[in-house]
Amino acid sequence: MKVLVIGGGGREHALSWRLKNDPQVSAVFAAPGNPGIAADGISCLELKTHEATVAFARAEKIDLVVIGPEIPLCAGLGDDLRAAGFPVFGPGAKGAQLEGSKAFAKDFMVRHGIPTAASGTFDDEASALAFIAKNGAPIVVKADGLAAGKGVTVAMTEDEAVAAVKDCFAGAFGAAGHRVLIEEFLDGEEASLFALCDGETILHLATAQDHKRVGDGDTGPNTGGMGTYSPAPVCDAAVDAICEREVLSRFLAGLKADGLEFRGVIFIGLMIGSKGVRLLEFNVRFGDPETQSLMMRWKSGMADALLKTATGKLKDAKPVFSDEPAVCVVLASGGYPGDYAKGFPISGLEAAAATGAKVFHAGTALKDGQIVNTGGRVLGVTASAPTVRQALDIAYRGVDKISWQGAFCRRDIAWRSLAREK
Repeated sequence: MKVLVIGGGGREHALSWRLKNDPQVSAVFAAPGNPGIAADGISCLELKTHEATVAFARAEKIDLVVIGPEIPLCAGLGDDLRAAGFPVFGPGAKGAQLEGSKAFAKDFMVRHGIPTAASGTFDDEASALAFIAKNGAPIVVKADGLAAGKGVTVAMTEDEAVAAVKDCFAGAFGAAGHRVLIEEFLDGEEASLFALCDGETILHLATAQDHKRVGDGDTGPNTGGMGTYSPAPVCDAAVDAICEREVLSRFLAGLKADGLEFRGVIFIGLMIGSKGVRLLEFNVRFGDPETQSLMMRWKSGMADALLKTATGKLKDAKPVFSDEPAVCVVLASGGYPGDYAKGFPISGLEAAAATGAKVFHAGTALKDGQIVNTGGRVLGVTASAPTVRQALDIAYRGVDKISWQGAFCRRDIAWRSLAREK
């Protein structure tokens, strides 16, 4: 089959790489792709409009389109491609509201009995500040719309919460902050659950754990993710059973009850703590950098599972994952998640690959024949091995071969898993 992957980040590099190595796939195209994807022998191209994407799919007789990022999903690219007759892995604009609006998602959870934090939704600053004054801190403030993973503030003091609300309504997150969701603070350990869904069947795939804070010891501001590992040990058999019963089955029933068409992956943020299992958020695409770890573990049946999801035949899919854990360490530009300098030449990529690690490109470009940094999160150095410790050793050996001005990473990825091993 011929597959078109939409996107150009680390997630799309990992998806393209795994699909290219699937025996059922004859060709992979990425739009726009990135230098790492191109280096893996995958054709990269610019498709700047929905019409251009449909035209390319027709010209190349594409058998499956995989939409990576949330923005084109919320913009209805999946709807336009389906209307043109192409199987699409990814929901339409209505289903994508589960990520595009946190208020929409929260209403869905409450309406369908999915356990989640108590909350309030506000369209004006004064009401939001009154809610904070009444409920105190710690408390969580979320910009309603898409904010590249940076629109959430876990405020440990009322002053922090007030500042977060003022930032939202002052335009810090653009249109995403015109509405604010404020939630009760939940303690515990976060994890990510991934499942395929075609509207009739839901299939649990795997779990992972992200590291959102920029600094070691989970310090500093939230980022898009500084590293991941999969599976997440906190999601044991008991947690999995709760998720099947109270999250996945109710999610599927909710889709049917609301008439929401959904053919893609649902990536669910969980908090597992003193109040049991609680759902934090929905994402309607694979995570980044979680996908980098997941693709290292997905051993067979990927193209088949994505196509069956896209065509409503998920019940017949049989994806196979390795039991071996995988880790991804993100190398970022100095200053991230704030302002950062870009355009610096990156060295050591070949040496990193020689360590056994796979280097996924997230924010790179080719300039005058040299790969340079162009994003905040630049590379995801990823490895799998029989233990998390061994996988980390490989990944960090790869990390240590790579350099550019200002590059940094966290040195404690998977610290929770290592603590459990001890």
